[in-house]
Amino acid sequence: MGKEPLIEPAGRSQQRLAWLESSRPECLAGVMIVPDSPTGHSNEPHGNGLASKLNWLRAGVLGANDGIVSVASIVVGVAGATTQIGPIAIAGAAGLVGGAVSMALGEYVSVSSQRDTQHALIAKERRELAEQPDEELAELAGLFEKKGLSARTAMQVAEELTAHDALSAHLEIELGINEADVVSPWQAAGASALAFVLGAILPMLAILLPPAEVRVPFTFAAVLIALAATGTTGARIGDSHWLRPTLRVVIGGAIALAATFLIGTLLGATQTF
Repeated sequence: MGKEPLIEPAGRSQQRLAWLESSRPECLAGVMIVPDSPTGHSNEPHGNGLASKLNWLRAGVLGANDGIVSVASIVVGVAGATTQIGPIAIAGAAGLVGGAVSMALGEYVSVSSQRDTQHALIAKERRELAEQPDEELAELAGLFEKKGLSARTAMQVAEELTAHDALSAHLEIELGINEADVVSPWQAAGASALAFVLGAILPMLAILLPPAEVRVPFTFAAVLIALAATGTTGARIGDSHWLRPTLRVVIGGAIALAATFLIGTLLGATQTF
């Protein structure tokens, strides 16, 4: 009995090709997602821009969390040294402005570097497609073969994607870049600064509004509740269980508050305000 040829049956090949064409992977901010599920499950996240939106939400939660912990630690530390509202307000305001500027600057530099790298890769890929299209087609087909397609199906997929949009196909499959979703550094900087400010407002109000005798415990309680909320929100965005990430952020925040309050109390015992 002779061996059967290692050729994928035509019907199965066409089915796999149809599925692949209907589920071209989109890569947004380094996260691979599938726009349209072949199973049509409504409880699975699909759609262009989903990963980008999730990354923006995560960045917002992290920025707000930084604002809460940073400014709360500052004002609680000063409150440990003095009960006067003036120094506490000044320190909190300085921490809010400085933290927001620092977040914006760091995000701007980081995203600018990422964007410059992405633009350089896009330009390189566009040049290679213009100068050596056959080699690029073979490279794309090889990538599909590594994903499990037969050589014939991989070449057919590569040819059809190249005919539709060669640059996008190579960027997404080869480099994991979506040309339409390169993030603006100005938008990223503004979003980070805004999230930090919104988070910092809570400890500022919590330390300034209550009477002096309950100021610190009230701030501790408000901040830890807010951190529990941000931890739970971050876990839900990432579709993970809420308990462990929430405990991590709450315990970390509690340690930061206790440490700065202790330092403020020790220094306040030897200073006159």
